Amino acid sequence: MFLSIEELVQQAQDYPSVAELMIAVEMEMSGRSREQIIKIMEKNLLVMEQSIAEGNAGVTSVTGITGGDAKKMDNYLSHADFLSGETILTAVRNAIAVNEVNAKMGLICATPTAGSAGVVPGVLMAVRDRLQLTHEQQLDFLFTAGAFGLVIANNASISGAEGGCQAEIGSASAMASAALVCAKNGTAHQAAQAVAITLKNMMGLICDPVAGLVEVPCVKRNALGSSQAFISADMALAGIESVIPPDEVVAAMYQVGRQMPSIFKETAEGGLAVTPTAKRLTKEILEKQT
Repeated sequence: MFLSIEELVQQAQDYPSVAELMIAVEMEMSGRSREQIIKIMEKNLLVMEQSIAEGNAGVTSVTGITGGDAKKMDNYLSHADFLSGETILTAVRNAIAVNEVNAKMGLICATPTAGSAGVVPGVLMAVRDRLQLTHEQQLDFLFTAGAFGLVIANNASISGAEGGCQAEIGSASAMASAALVCAKNGTAHQAAQAVAITLKNMMGLICDPVAGLVEVPCVKRNALGSSQAFISADMALAGIESVIPPDEVVAAMYQVGRQMPSIFKETAEGGLAVTPTAKRLTKEILEKQT
């Protein structure tokens, strides 16, 4: 069992991959067999694939304030002369898709939370064809993401209510960046650097959901988190390292989350949630419910 990113990187040297280390830890912690653990992750992967497909086809949330953006991005990818790279925009589309399905109360896989569920699958599905990832390698991607997410959850937080959106989207993006590095045959050390770079760039991000719902700005933050994962992974693969060690970055994020005012932690009392438009939308939603 590893309790820090430093321990994760050290212990990974004794295994074929970070993914295999995570499987071994899961076997030890849960008492499940390797086959059972693989089967559970295969179910997660299937749910991810299905939610992306559903969202890309076009869905609308229960409230009606979000929906259809994944389909717009899909059309944009097919017909437009876009500015960003196709792989990143595909991840953005996928991430939006998952969170739009979440907003319509559809089935998603919390990764690590429902509010940040689009980042990891969005990134994975965007690179699996480009990197020609086998089914097993796709599962490895998820196990690798889970390994780094486990450390973050145990040493900081993955909850927007506790640590702000840095804890949700930040953690999800860091997990995805680490998995990307390993999927590209980078080292566990490089994956750890990607985590640090990602968390540093998302540190301080508040959680300010309009009407207290996981829609605005959550859906679009998943999109931007997906793009951040790619940039961090490429920086780490280029040999760029974080001046502040990964574990210290995680600790700093935890401290920032604890010091963050409650109005910026999923209470809908600050940030975008109290703008004139947000207040109007909140009133309209409440009136519909009554």
